[in-house]
Amino acid sequence: MLDILQQYNLSVYKWLAIGLAAFVLGASKSGIKGIGIVIVIMLAFVFGEKASTGVLLPMLISADVLAVSYYNRHTQWKFIKMLLPSMILGVLVGVWVGDTISEIVFKRIMALIIIGSIGIMLFLEHRKSNSMPNNKVFSYAMGFMAGFTTMIGNLAGPISNIYFLAMRLPKNEFIGTAAWLFFIINVFKLPFHFFVWKTVSVQTLTLNACLFPAVVIGFFLGVKLVKLISNTNYRRFIIVITTIGGLVMLFS
Repeated sequence: MLDILQQYNLSVYKWLAIGLAAFVLGASKSGIKGIGIVIVIMLAFVFGEKASTGVLLPMLISADVLAVSYYNRHTQWKFIKMLLPSMILGVLVGVWVGDTISEIVFKRIMALIIIGSIGIMLFLEHRKSNSMPNNKVFSYAMGFMAGFTTMIGNLAGPISNIYFLAMRLPKNEFIGTAAWLFFIINVFKLPFHFFVWKTVSVQTLTLNACLFPAVVIGFFLGVKLVKLISNTNYRRFIIVITTIGGLVMLFS
């Protein structure tokens, strides 16, 4: 543990920050959606925007494994099949763009995407129709944007939230479908972080291993909390938390 602290030149406060980020990550994968932005901000503060994506990705995958194991029976595979091809394309574009974009521009793009996502979510919540949008262009656009944002900043949460809110998925189906979708796409991203961006290494994996217990604790505490939230309140919770996170990113 001390070797890791020295290698990353982490103060005790920064170590506590990344430990809290790992705990929040576990909670977010349990279904407490919309708090992912907090994790990204905390890790970006410690490691920098781009480097933090490599630190975060293995933790995301480990939390995805917990999520797909717990919520597997609720997965709606038709939505995954609809989104996955365009998400993969978005990831590939993100590999190219993210390797050349400056961290300042990166941060501004993320803030604009999140704020725009909030606006769309509010529009969807206040529209009179309860019917699901049956438009392939909408699905492909959401998939592409989710793939692009998850590659350059692990910030696809607001985009996927928009899509699943629009599809009117109940709470457990929302969580289970998102869990499998991001498990698949995060595993797909891993080689690019290893061999192209070189943001994942033996050192970052060692750090991830130390943080994994916090991920597990966050996940199972989050599961208990999700059970207490009704479907209606769950939708409202996602919108409120995503709004707060977007504003924090914009003004941080």
